[in-house]
Amino acid sequence: MQAAPPPPQARKSGLPTWAIVMIAVVGALLVFLPIVAILGIYGVRRYIANAKQAEARNTLGQIAKDAAAAYEADTSGPGGAASHRLCLGASRSVPSSIAMVSGKKYQSSVADWNADCASDRGFCCLKFSMETPQYYMYSYGATPSTFTGKANGDLDGDGIASTFTIRGEVVGGQLQVAPSLEERDPGE
Repeated sequence: MQAAPPPPQARKSGLPTWAIVMIAVVGALLVFLPIVAILGIYGVRRYIANAKQAEARNTLGQIAKDAAAAYEADTSGPGGAASHRLCLGASRSVPSSIAMVSGKKYQSSVADWNADCASDRGFCCLKFSMETPQYYMYSYGATPSTFTGKANGDLDGDGIASTFTIRGEVVGGQLQVAPSLEERDPGE
């Protein structure tokens, strides 16, 4: 009878332990760094979109304040009685088309905002204008007892528009502005 062969011995790799640990750490980093980078990019994009949306929120807040100031301005009606009125709606939005702010900024001019000065209506009546580049198209509409300010934008240029709306209504001789904006697809 022959003797059983000796059991196979484990081979040593020849790499020191610290090298094996470093290889494991580098391998783990190569797996997790792309995931962390993707999460970081997503967070930055959300932050930038929220900053751009702040333009629409702040601008509509200012339009509402200007509408209230114009309504409260002292104007004399028949017989010298105080008369309040809302500014009539703007004849056009600024810019005139959402395509002009789709995925880009628009630099308006004073002439854009003062288009209705001859008839003392719209943004001119509100005494509202913007000097900085804008991501949204703004419009202002009114009836004798209500007003609506809107901001429409397409931040990512995908053809889907976001809409921010502020409303006001004259009730009992007082202008009441909605306490919050209506927002539809704000991230678009």
